Amino acid sequence: MGKRLLMGNEAIALGAMRARVTVVVGYPGTPSSEALETIAKEKRDGLYVEWSVNEKSALEVGAGAAISGARVLVTMKQVGLNMASDPLMSLNYVGVKGGMVVMAADDPGPISSQTEQDTRSFGRFAKLAVFDPSTPEEAYTMIADAFAYSEKLGRPVLFRPTTRVCHSYASVTILDPLPPRTQTGFEKDAGRWVIFPRLAYANHLKIEKALTELADDFSYYPANRLSGSGRKGIAAGGVSWCYVGEALKDVSSARRLLKVATVPFPARLGVEFLRGLDEVLVVEELDPVIERELTYLCGLHGLDVKVRGKQSGDMPNAGENTLAGVARAIRSFLGEAAAEVETPRATPPALPVRPPVLCAGCPHRASFFAVKEAAKGRKSVFCGDIGCYTLGNALPLDMVDTCLCMGAGITMAQGIWRVEQDRASFAFIGDSTFFHTGIPGIINAVYNKADVIIAVLDNSTTAMTGGQPHPGVGRSVTGETTRRVDIAGILSAIGADSLERVNAFDFAASKAAVERALDKKGVRVILFEGDCIALSRALRASCTVDEKKCVGCSLCLKKLGCPAISMYEKRARIDQVSCTGCGLCKVVCAARAIEGGESA
Repeated sequence: MGKRLLMGNEAIALGAMRARVTVVVGYPGTPSSEALETIAKEKRDGLYVEWSVNEKSALEVGAGAAISGARVLVTMKQVGLNMASDPLMSLNYVGVKGGMVVMAADDPGPISSQTEQDTRSFGRFAKLAVFDPSTPEEAYTMIADAFAYSEKLGRPVLFRPTTRVCHSYASVTILDPLPPRTQTGFEKDAGRWVIFPRLAYANHLKIEKALTELADDFSYYPANRLSGSGRKGIAAGGVSWCYVGEALKDVSSARRLLKVATVPFPARLGVEFLRGLDEVLVVEELDPVIERELTYLCGLHGLDVKVRGKQSGDMPNAGENTLAGVARAIRSFLGEAAAEVETPRATPPALPVRPPVLCAGCPHRASFFAVKEAAKGRKSVFCGDIGCYTLGNALPLDMVDTCLCMGAGITMAQGIWRVEQDRASFAFIGDSTFFHTGIPGIINAVYNKADVIIAVLDNSTTAMTGGQPHPGVGRSVTGETTRRVDIAGILSAIGADSLERVNAFDFAASKAAVERALDKKGVRVILFEGDCIALSRALRASCTVDEKKCVGCSLCLKKLGCPAISMYEKRARIDQVSCTGCGLCKVVCAARAIEGGESA
């Protein structure tokens, strides 16, 4: 059917559609988001797609569809798997009837995550099969295999692309769709779908037996393969396999190669690889999963092979692998001289340092600044959360003292207050995170009579991961109008002691609301409302600086850190392209030198 240039996530999405997936659910998180969004753009009959409120909900919706015979894809990033782990661990014991693939995209680096956790290790812990594609092309076909194995096992399986697979592009050969499937629907069977201890014990025995059989089966799976010859071997998986291939183009030494793309480890193939070798270099990202398996096989089968990798210090224990780093390790391992590096004709200039920063005109900057000014002189702590507003920790705002995981800012603020009740405990949470995991923490605060101030930063989108809708927007992932869930209504129903709604860009009103909250006790909530400028740029004239009035104090820059503001020849300047005219800089200008920003 021809070739298409596809991003890895697009390839995964189209591969799932080729495999006749009918239910797709997930929660946005870089680097996984585009997979679900690609499927959402399709209008195929019988295909259901949703952004769920969190990964746990997505997994449970998917579980219901899978035990009803549907092929289900659940998407998330690696930290989202933590939230989904409760139902996923149990679902493996209960089993599924249709194929269920849980795509958990790992983020070596990490580039946009709190952790570098390895889904392969989670799979071993949870006793789940894991598929680890190396390229977008392989991911396109491998996800169909994942569905097939899920149905063969009668259990969910994990699909683990990493950032470079998710976001790289490749020319992918589009294949014909697989044959249609029949969804039989849910069939009542309390002895199968209701997880009691006796059933869990019996199913645990079945799982262990199936994993042993699957390890043998995977030794013949085409994505796991053995090639080459020699006394030295190189084993790799994921995108690192591609780096190994590139690095070996300029290396002449004989070597045996093992590509590993699955958990459980293909033990029979691994032993075949190890026999006759003196030593092995393992190239993989994050945990030494392949390295440990090969070391275990050496001990189990009495093979005198030295296994080198992360545990031996030959490969880095954290971060992404790079082609240059892999090439150096391979040349050192094979005893070849380092490749000659061509000296550039001219030394390129150093790249400018560009730390992450809130966008010009971001409503979160205005909200943080209002809280900062109102709390000035008060002993306070500012607990943050996961989202764009985590950038509020950067100078000059310096308004995020803690950040753990989604929803934790609200509950951590309660814990700090329990220890220091003379400290004003603030918690910041975004609108999407509020629905994701914020509500239970607020209920906990109300129920246990905590004394905290919660700032809900409502910018009408899930901004950090690309502007996806959430329940408070009133629009689904497919663009359909749906019922809008009112954040203020939820807060009132929960029983917050006080609640105020303010326009984030109205500094005077915002500051006054914070000051009133500081004078009260109990669970006080301030709902700061202001649309994300990336999605809905307000029709305001840009602000400008009257150079005759500007005294060069640079307060506008020092207090706000807005990227649209700079200093030139001891005078403030505002970039007319990036300025959105929010007018916050006018508030801090003591010389009243900033003009504009009014509605156009």
